Amino acid sequence: MEKLNKLKLFSNRVYHLFFCEYFNKSINFKFEQDIYRWDLINKIINKNKFTSYLEIGCDDNKCFDKISIKNKIGVDPVSGGNLRITSDNFFIDNKKKFDLIFIDGLHTYEQVKKDIINSINSINDNGYILVHDCLPSRISHQAIPRYRGNWNGEVWKAIVEFRTKKEINIFTCLIDTGIAVIKKKTNEDPLPYADFNFKKLKFKFFFSNYQKLMRLISWKDFNTIL
Repeated sequence: MEKLNKLKLFSNRVYHLFFCEYFNKSINFKFEQDIYRWDLINKIINKNKFTSYLEIGCDDNKCFDKISIKNKIGVDPVSGGNLRITSDNFFIDNKKKFDLIFIDGLHTYEQVKKDIINSINSINDNGYILVHDCLPSRISHQAIPRYRGNWNGEVWKAIVEFRTKKEINIFTCLIDTGIAVIKKKTNEDPLPYADFNFKKLKFKFFFSNYQKLMRLISWKDFNTIL
């Protein structure tokens, strides 16, 4: 996780207010209480009898240590996991395929997009790719440069882009600040935005369209289709 001092956070906030987007409305997501990313991951692993797991961005191992599976790799350049390396460098040399990959690394649009592309190339045919922090409730949660502690970043922009792909199926589960669930299969509900500049999408657009953009699904409904 990026470490920022208070002065840096304040200066980033001022910069964003003057030079980036201003929008003061927020979204009240109905996240399932007491259900977290590791609950989702372990449920998928157990249901499918998966044996291999990759986590990108481990920080303090809050999630990584709770995953019960035969073979697991945690990639982080700073702390946590079991490989001290960036995800880009990991994927350059990686020859393995995984049953489940959980992405929780750097939350910029560009890096999330790269991590998803690399994960698609490293996932088994029936595997799952999960992406954390997809549902920012207000503009400060997704602002770049970052100016608060709890932060989703631009993850949602990358998810919107991949929701336009015909060969990738995605929905977002309403737990733990939003978990995108990605599978290599025909897109059941593609978005008609293939020509968008996804990096420049605004939070106001997300606010007005988030249910369609992210294809939201409740924890209860996820359990019925797993």
